[in-house]
Amino acid sequence: MEHSGGGWALVLGPGGPVGTAWLTGLAAGLRLEGVDPAAADVIVGTSAGAIAGAMIATGRDLAAVAELPPSDGPREAADASVMARVFEIASASDLDPDEVRRRIGRLALEAEALPEERHRASMEFLVGRSAVAGESGESSSQNETDEWPEGRLLITAVDVESGKPVVWDGTSGVPLTAAVAASSAAPGFAEPVTIGGRRYMDGAFGGGSNVGLAKGAGAVVLVEPLAHMSGGAGADVRIVPDEGALEAFGENVGDLARWAPVYREGFRQAAEAAERIRSAAGVPGG
Repeated sequence: MEHSGGGWALVLGPGGPVGTAWLTGLAAGLRLEGVDPAAADVIVGTSAGAIAGAMIATGRDLAAVAELPPSDGPREAADASVMARVFEIASASDLDPDEVRRRIGRLALEAEALPEERHRASMEFLVGRSAVAGESGESSSQNETDEWPEGRLLITAVDVESGKPVVWDGTSGVPLTAAVAASSAAPGFAEPVTIGGRRYMDGAFGGGSNVGLAKGAGAVVLVEPLAHMSGGAGADVRIVPDEGALEAFGENVGDLARWAPVYREGFRQAAEAAERIRSAAGVPGG
């Protein structure tokens, strides 16, 4: 489909920490290629895509996270058996989709995982923090990015108790980093996040990359770190990791040691991605 000047939507899919690095590097490269991802009329972010979408929409200096700072302590690897059980539940064809998500939600609540406070703190760092002067004149840290950016940013999650997908935007009254943390809280990786007295988990369980949320926004650019996530239905352009990027990804999308090389692979793919976006969405630049 061709769209000339009719607006465009950017849909960013799940992919764990490694996928987040690839999305971030790609977005940094797109900026340099003259295609600003923040200029999309709608940004839909799910899980890794929620993190990258928030970083893009808030104007985060993406070059500043080309490498992650040293960890302040050891972190145990996520229990792979948790996701194996998640996939087993998800494959039960005789269950209502909400019941599938409720069962996954119960598993998420029971699993040993990164405490929600630490997970949200990581999201605060990635989305961006700034230092401001307090009343005493001393520097204090204030998370300005809990204010949603201008423009239409949609963040997805799933209510673990009801099994219902949710979508938050700047009118929802939910702090931005809480929404991002909830959207990326995969079972066994991070605890479900508490918002308004309810617990929420990874938005991918509510609809994969949630392409349908971009309907009517013009040309749809779908960027999916997990190439097997979908066939790209509903997208005008689908961008996935190429062979070199997949090699950098490795077998474990939770491996933070791969962040820097995967970021570089996303950055490398940006030139070709920019041309495809310009062609499909009529985006000026170059």
